[in-house]
Amino acid sequence: MENTAENSARTAPTRYTGYASYVALGDSFTEGMCDDVLPDGQFRGWADRVAGRLAAEQPGDGFRYANLAVRGKLIGQIHDEQLAPAVAMGAELVTLAGGLNDVLRPRCDIARVEELLGRSATALRATGATVVLFTSTDPTRRMAGSARLLPAILRMKAFVHELGQDPGVAVVDLFSAPCFDDRRLWADDRLHLSPEGHRRVAEAVLEALGRPAGFDWRAPLPAAAPPSRGEKLAADARWVRTHLGPWIGRRLTGRSSGDGRPPKRPALAPYPGA
Repeated sequence: MENTAENSARTAPTRYTGYASYVALGDSFTEGMCDDVLPDGQFRGWADRVAGRLAAEQPGDGFRYANLAVRGKLIGQIHDEQLAPAVAMGAELVTLAGGLNDVLRPRCDIARVEELLGRSATALRATGATVVLFTSTDPTRRMAGSARLLPAILRMKAFVHELGQDPGVAVVDLFSAPCFDDRRLWADDRLHLSPEGHRRVAEAVLEALGRPAGFDWRAPLPAAAPPSRGEKLAADARWVRTHLGPWIGRRLTGRSSGDGRPPKRPALAPYPGA
Protein backbone atom coordinates (compact mmCIF):
# COMPACT_ATOMS: atom_id res chain seq x y z
CA MET A 1 0.00 0.00 0.00
CA GLU A 2 1.35 3.43 -0.90
CA ASN A 3 2.31 5.89 1.81
CA THR A 4 -0.24 8.73 1.77
CA ALA A 5 2.20 11.54 2.47
CA GLU A 6 4.64 10.34 -0.19
CA ASN A 7 1.83 9.89 -2.72
CA SER A 8 0.40 13.36 -2.07
CA ALA A 9 3.83 14.89 -2.63
CA ARG A 10 4.28 12.93 -5.85
CA THR A 11 0.95 13.86 -7.37
CA ALA A 12 0.57 17.45 -6.15
CA PRO A 13 1.43 20.43 -8.37
CA THR A 14 5.19 21.01 -8.31
CA ARG A 15 4.94 24.52 -6.87
CA TYR A 16 2.59 26.56 -4.74
CA THR A 17 -0.05 28.02 -7.05
CA GLY A 18 -2.66 30.64 -6.29
CA TYR A 19 -6.11 29.98 -7.75
CA ALA A 20 -8.61 32.67 -8.64
CA SER A 21 -11.38 30.27 -9.66
CA TYR A 22 -12.56 26.82 -8.57
CA VAL A 23 -15.27 24.45 -9.78
CA ALA A 24 -16.33 21.32 -7.86
CA LEU A 25 -17.96 18.35 -9.65
CA GLY A 26 -19.49 15.29 -8.05
CA ASP A 27 -22.23 13.78 -5.93
CA SER A 28 -23.23 14.04 -2.26
CA PHE A 29 -19.60 13.82 -1.14
CA THR A 30 -18.84 17.11 -2.90
CA GLU A 31 -22.23 18.69 -2.29
CA GLY A 32 -21.32 18.44 1.40
CA MET A 33 -24.05 16.18 2.74
CA CYS A 34 -24.28 16.04 6.54
CA ASP A 35 -21.84 18.87 7.24
CA ASP A 36 -23.01 21.99 9.08
CA VAL A 37 -26.11 23.60 7.58
CA LEU A 38 -25.65 27.14 6.24
CA PRO A 39 -28.21 29.95 6.63
CA ASP A 40 -29.53 29.26 3.09
CA GLY A 41 -30.28 25.65 4.06
CA GLN A 42 -27.41 24.15 2.08
CA PHE A 43 -24.80 21.91 3.66
CA ARG A 44 -21.36 23.51 3.94
CA GLY A 45 -19.08 20.61 2.92
CA TRP A 46 -15.36 20.23 2.33
CA ALA A 47 -15.49 21.97 -1.08
CA ASP A 48 -16.94 25.14 0.48
CA ARG A 49 -14.23 24.96 3.14
CA VAL A 50 -11.54 24.69 0.45
CA ALA A 51 -13.09 27.58 -1.48
CA GLY A 52 -13.08 29.76 1.61
CA ARG A 53 -9.39 29.14 2.24
CA LEU A 54 -8.44 29.79 -1.38
CA ALA A 55 -10.59 32.92 -1.51
CA ALA A 56 -8.75 34.30 1.51
CA GLU A 57 -5.56 34.27 -0.60
CA GLN A 58 -7.07 36.59 -3.22
CA PRO A 59 -7.57 40.34 -2.82
CA GLY A 60 -11.09 41.70 -2.61
CA ASP A 61 -13.73 39.61 -4.35
CA GLY A 62 -11.27 38.24 -6.90
CA PHE A 63 -12.01 34.58 -6.17
CA ARG A 64 -14.88 32.78 -7.90
CA TYR A 65 -16.39 29.42 -7.00
CA ALA A 66 -19.02 27.08 -8.44
CA ASN A 67 -20.21 23.75 -7.04
CA LEU A 68 -22.11 21.64 -9.58
CA ALA A 69 -22.41 18.58 -7.34
CA VAL A 70 -25.79 16.93 -6.75
CA ARG A 71 -26.42 14.11 -4.30
CA GLY A 72 -27.05 10.65 -5.72
CA LYS A 73 -25.42 11.26 -9.09
CA LEU A 74 -23.73 8.39 -10.93
CA ILE A 75 -20.52 8.95 -12.88
CA GLY A 76 -22.46 8.95 -16.17
CA GLN A 77 -24.68 11.76 -14.89
CA ILE A 78 -21.68 13.72 -13.63
CA HIS A 79 -20.07 13.32 -17.06
CA ASP A 80 -23.24 14.20 -19.00
CA GLU A 81 -24.62 16.99 -16.80
CA GLN A 82 -21.67 18.65 -15.06
CA LEU A 83 -18.65 18.26 -17.33
CA ALA A 84 -19.65 20.61 -20.17
CA PRO A 85 -20.65 23.49 -17.83
CA ALA A 86 -17.40 23.04 -15.90
CA VAL A 87 -15.30 23.07 -19.07
CA ALA A 88 -17.11 26.21 -20.26
CA MET A 89 -16.34 27.97 -16.97
CA GLY A 90 -12.62 27.51 -17.55
CA ALA A 91 -11.70 27.55 -13.86
CA GLU A 92 -8.08 27.29 -12.79
CA LEU A 93 -8.86 24.53 -10.27
CA VAL A 94 -11.36 21.66 -10.52
CA THR A 95 -12.13 18.88 -8.07
CA LEU A 96 -13.74 15.75 -9.51
CA ALA A 97 -15.17 12.99 -7.31
CA GLY A 98 -17.52 10.32 -8.60
CA GLY A 99 -18.09 6.63 -9.18
CA LEU A 100 -18.77 5.43 -5.65
CA ASN A 101 -22.54 5.55 -6.17
CA ASP A 102 -21.97 3.25 -9.14
CA VAL A 103 -19.83 0.88 -7.09
CA LEU A 104 -22.55 0.62 -4.44
CA ARG A 105 -24.94 -0.83 -7.01
CA PRO A 106 -24.95 -4.52 -7.95
CA ARG A 107 -23.56 -5.36 -11.37
CA CYS A 108 -21.55 -2.16 -11.58
CA ASP A 109 -19.65 -1.88 -14.89
CA ILE A 110 -16.37 -0.75 -13.39
CA ALA A 111 -14.68 -0.46 -16.79
CA ARG A 112 -17.36 2.03 -17.85
CA VAL A 113 -16.91 3.97 -14.60
CA GLU A 114 -13.17 4.24 -15.28
CA GLU A 115 -13.78 5.28 -18.87
CA LEU A 116 -16.10 8.14 -17.90
CA LEU A 117 -13.95 9.29 -15.00
CA GLY A 118 -10.85 9.27 -17.18
CA ARG A 119 -12.64 11.05 -20.02
CA SER A 120 -13.86 13.72 -17.61
CA ALA A 121 -10.42 14.26 -16.08
CA THR A 122 -8.84 14.52 -19.54
CA ALA A 123 -11.39 17.11 -20.71
CA LEU A 124 -10.86 19.20 -17.59
CA ARG A 125 -7.07 19.04 -17.90
CA ALA A 126 -7.37 20.17 -21.53
CA THR A 127 -8.67 23.53 -20.23
CA GLY A 128 -5.38 24.03 -18.38
CA ALA A 129 -6.96 23.48 -14.97
CA THR A 130 -5.30 21.74 -12.07
CA VAL A 131 -7.53 18.72 -11.35
CA VAL A 132 -7.92 17.08 -7.95
CA LEU A 133 -9.10 13.45 -7.81
CA PHE A 134 -9.89 11.22 -4.85
CA THR A 135 -9.62 7.62 -3.78
CA SER A 136 -12.47 6.25 -1.70
CA THR A 137 -12.06 5.44 1.95
CA ASP A 138 -11.97 1.74 2.82
CA PRO A 139 -15.51 0.83 3.97
CA THR A 140 -14.51 -2.70 5.01
CA ARG A 141 -12.70 -1.34 8.05
CA ARG A 142 -15.87 0.19 9.50
CA MET A 143 -18.95 -1.32 7.81
CA ALA A 144 -19.96 -4.94 8.04
CA GLY A 145 -21.02 -6.51 4.75
CA SER A 146 -19.02 -4.12 2.58
CA ALA A 147 -16.32 -6.61 1.56
CA ARG A 148 -18.04 -7.15 -1.82
CA LEU A 149 -17.21 -3.55 -2.71
CA LEU A 150 -13.48 -3.85 -2.09
CA PRO A 151 -12.34 -5.27 -5.47
CA ALA A 152 -13.99 -2.41 -7.36
CA ILE A 153 -12.72 0.18 -4.87
CA LEU A 154 -9.16 -1.14 -5.17
CA ARG A 155 -9.39 -1.11 -8.94
CA MET A 156 -10.66 2.48 -8.88
CA LYS A 157 -7.87 3.43 -6.48
CA ALA A 158 -5.23 2.11 -8.89
CA PHE A 159 -6.89 3.87 -11.82
CA VAL A 160 -7.00 7.22 -10.02
CA HIS A 161 -3.32 6.92 -9.16
CA GLU A 162 -2.59 6.27 -12.83
CA LEU A 163 -4.38 9.50 -13.72
CA GLY A 164 -2.29 11.15 -11.02
CA GLN A 165 0.86 10.58 -13.06
CA ASP A 166 -0.12 13.75 -14.95
CA PRO A 167 1.74 16.59 -13.16
CA GLY A 168 -1.41 18.70 -13.34
CA VAL A 169 -3.46 16.14 -11.40
CA ALA A 170 -3.35 15.91 -7.61
CA VAL A 171 -4.65 12.76 -5.88
CA VAL A 172 -6.11 12.88 -2.38
CA ASP A 173 -5.67 9.35 -1.07
CA LEU A 174 -8.37 8.83 1.55
CA PHE A 175 -8.14 5.03 1.31
CA SER A 176 -4.77 5.01 3.03
CA ALA A 177 -5.87 7.21 5.96
CA PRO A 178 -6.95 4.99 8.89
CA CYS A 179 -8.55 7.96 10.66
CA PHE A 180 -11.58 7.43 8.41
CA ASP A 181 -12.16 4.08 10.10
CA ASP A 182 -13.51 6.08 13.05
CA ARG A 183 -17.30 6.31 12.93
CA ARG A 184 -17.11 9.78 14.45
CA LEU A 185 -15.93 11.03 11.05
CA TRP A 186 -19.21 9.78 9.56
CA ALA A 187 -22.82 10.90 9.86
CA ASP A 188 -25.56 8.72 11.30
CA ASP A 189 -26.32 7.33 7.82
CA ARG A 190 -22.77 5.86 7.69
CA LEU A 191 -22.41 6.94 4.06
CA HIS A 192 -21.71 10.66 4.36
CA LEU A 193 -19.03 12.52 6.27
CA SER A 194 -19.68 14.27 9.57
CA PRO A 195 -18.52 17.89 10.00
CA GLU A 196 -15.19 16.61 11.31
CA GLY A 197 -14.87 14.34 8.29
CA HIS A 198 -15.50 17.27 5.93
CA ARG A 199 -12.95 19.38 7.82
CA ARG A 200 -10.31 16.70 7.32
CA VAL A 201 -11.04 16.19 3.62
CA ALA A 202 -10.76 19.95 3.07
CA GLU A 203 -7.37 19.96 4.78
CA ALA A 204 -6.27 16.98 2.67
CA VAL A 205 -7.19 18.84 -0.53
CA LEU A 206 -5.36 21.98 0.56
CA GLU A 207 -2.29 19.91 1.45
CA ALA A 208 -2.37 18.25 -1.98
CA LEU A 209 -2.41 21.76 -3.48
CA GLY A 210 0.77 22.67 -1.63
CA ARG A 211 -0.71 24.65 1.24
CA PRO A 212 1.07 24.46 4.60
CA ALA A 213 -0.62 22.07 7.00
CA GLY A 214 -3.09 23.67 9.36
CA PHE A 215 -3.35 20.38 11.29
CA ASP A 216 -2.63 16.69 10.74
CA TRP A 217 -5.77 15.50 8.96
CA ARG A 218 -4.59 11.87 9.18
CA ALA A 219 -4.25 11.93 12.98
CA PRO A 220 -6.63 9.67 14.95
CA LEU A 221 -9.31 11.23 17.09
CA PRO A 222 -8.86 11.05 20.89
CA ALA A 223 -9.81 7.65 22.26
CA ALA A 224 -13.43 7.22 23.30
CA ALA A 225 -15.19 4.49 25.24
CA PRO A 226 -16.70 1.92 22.83
CA PRO A 227 -20.50 1.65 22.83
CA SER A 228 -22.07 -1.13 24.83
CA ARG A 229 -23.60 -4.08 23.00
CA GLY A 230 -27.07 -2.70 23.69
CA GLU A 231 -26.15 0.75 22.38
CA LYS A 232 -24.64 -0.77 19.25
CA LEU A 233 -27.70 -2.93 18.56
CA ALA A 234 -30.00 0.05 19.07
CA ALA A 235 -27.89 2.21 16.73
CA ASP A 236 -27.86 -0.53 14.09
CA ALA A 237 -31.65 -0.93 14.27
CA ARG A 238 -32.12 2.84 13.99
CA TRP A 239 -29.77 2.95 10.98
CA VAL A 240 -31.67 0.17 9.17
CA ARG A 241 -35.01 1.87 9.80
CA THR A 242 -33.98 5.45 9.10
CA HIS A 243 -31.34 5.14 6.39
CA LEU A 244 -30.85 1.68 4.89
CA GLY A 245 -34.54 0.99 4.31
CA PRO A 246 -35.23 4.22 2.39
CA TRP A 247 -32.00 3.77 0.39
CA ILE A 248 -33.06 0.26 -0.69
CA GLY A 249 -36.52 1.59 -1.52
CA ARG A 250 -35.04 4.20 -3.86
CA ARG A 251 -32.89 1.58 -5.56
CA LEU A 252 -35.87 -0.73 -6.12
CA THR A 253 -37.96 2.06 -7.63
CA GLY A 254 -35.16 3.61 -9.70
CA ARG A 255 -35.29 6.89 -7.80
CA SER A 256 -32.41 9.00 -6.51
CA SER A 257 -32.14 11.45 -3.63
CA GLY A 258 -30.96 14.03 -6.15
CA ASP A 259 -33.84 13.70 -8.63
CA GLY A 260 -34.99 17.18 -9.66
CA ARG A 261 -32.42 18.87 -7.43
CA PRO A 262 -30.41 21.72 -8.98
CA PRO A 263 -26.63 22.05 -8.52
CA LYS A 264 -25.56 23.50 -5.22
CA ARG A 265 -23.84 26.57 -6.69
CA PRO A 266 -24.36 26.57 -10.48
CA ALA A 267 -22.61 29.83 -11.39
CA LEU A 268 -18.92 30.67 -11.14
CA ALA A 269 -19.40 33.67 -8.86
CA PRO A 270 -17.43 35.61 -6.24
CA TYR A 271 -16.99 33.76 -2.97
CA PRO A 272 -15.88 35.26 0.35
CA GLY A 273 -12.67 34.18 2.02
CA ALA A 274 -12.61 32.21 5.26
